[in-house]
Amino acid sequence: MIEWSEQHLMIQDMVRKFIDAEVVPNLEQLEHGDLPPYATMRKLVNAFGLAEAARMRYESQKAKALKGGGSAGEEAHGSRNGGGPQAADAVAMQLIPIIELSKYVPGMVTAMGVSMGLTAGAIMSKGTWPQRDKWALPLMTLEKVGAWAITEPGSGSDAFGSMKSTARRDGDFYLLNGQKTFITNGPYADTIVFICKLDDGKSEARDRKIVSFILDKGMDGLVQSKPLRKMGMHSSPTGELFLDNVRVGKERLVGESEDAYGGRAGAKATFGTERSGMVAMAYGMVERCISLCTEYAKTRVQFGKSIGEFQLIQLKLAKMYVARMNIRNMLFRQIELAGHGKQLSFAEASANKLYAAQTTTEVCLEAVQLFGGNGYMAEYGVEQLCRDAKVLQIYGGTDEIQTSQIARSMLAGDA
Repeated sequence: MIEWSEQHLMIQDMVRKFIDAEVVPNLEQLEHGDLPPYATMRKLVNAFGLAEAARMRYESQKAKALKGGGSAGEEAHGSRNGGGPQAADAVAMQLIPIIELSKYVPGMVTAMGVSMGLTAGAIMSKGTWPQRDKWALPLMTLEKVGAWAITEPGSGSDAFGSMKSTARRDGDFYLLNGQKTFITNGPYADTIVFICKLDDGKSEARDRKIVSFILDKGMDGLVQSKPLRKMGMHSSPTGELFLDNVRVGKERLVGESEDAYGGRAGAKATFGTERSGMVAMAYGMVERCISLCTEYAKTRVQFGKSIGEFQLIQLKLAKMYVARMNIRNMLFRQIELAGHGKQLSFAEASANKLYAAQTTTEVCLEAVQLFGGNGYMAEYGVEQLCRDAKVLQIYGGTDEIQTSQIARSMLAGDA
């Protein structure tokens, strides 16, 4: 793929009109007020038929899987192994709204991705069909809001080794205890996938089996904090979860099996998908920076001429252009691979995320510098983009973790 098709551009235009009508007028409240993003998210999925499309895709996948037409995992994820133009178009159609929303509210993209993607995907990947019917489908249609809870106060990059949250058998039930932090949608989530260690009373804490449970808002012993104050991504509510002897039955154990989660391998697949999506977010943020900076460079006058005539300003703009070109090529490669029934390898997804995150942060910082004192003011837009960009280097795996995983793949001959 070398450029967007006419159909892609038509969808792009429709999304932009939606953003102009529904997002931009509420941007101040989303960014600095107390307006959760979920009503706007639901308007988006309904306006573009995404909820109904998700429901139809789900029913088709379920019917095919129950007839023995493919493995449950493949059908649950909507495997693209067949490839072809339709598969490529499907990926492109998913990326375009992410790109356009990220120009104004990248946090909303995170909130949607965690709910409709990570949380629903965790249940669809390993859950039973009754679990998928009850909990995953309402997440895929955004009827319910989801949270995927893995991070803890003492376990960031070492998510499993330092994990302290536990599940302990109690007859036919389990007692869940622990604390989670930095949980996207945590304050408002209706459905939570809680990842913890099985306390069997025998194994060393670091070596215990990883299991996951599906929780509902309001369960006894479950406390969801108010939104945490943070540097950026304000349109993505982030909170803490506290579990004190939350008693659950086996029907809430994902897959209804203590072996279903898949441990680190399961998390690796989840992170690979998440990292691929972040490239589209980065592209949207870089595009917005370029739009704001080129217009400002043409209209801002200093020393009797527009600042765009100064070579140092031109250097900043040129670097932004190169960044946009490289990130766009990464996106087009994802689309091309889908057309051939393939996906990015874990190493490539990590490399793309590493480059896109670092480059976007640099572009946004340079945008603030180009605007000078105005860039430090909220009204000019680049200040928000700069704050929002930084977290791309942290969540979904820090830059340092990406570097390590890429190198390990190379040394193992997998890259």
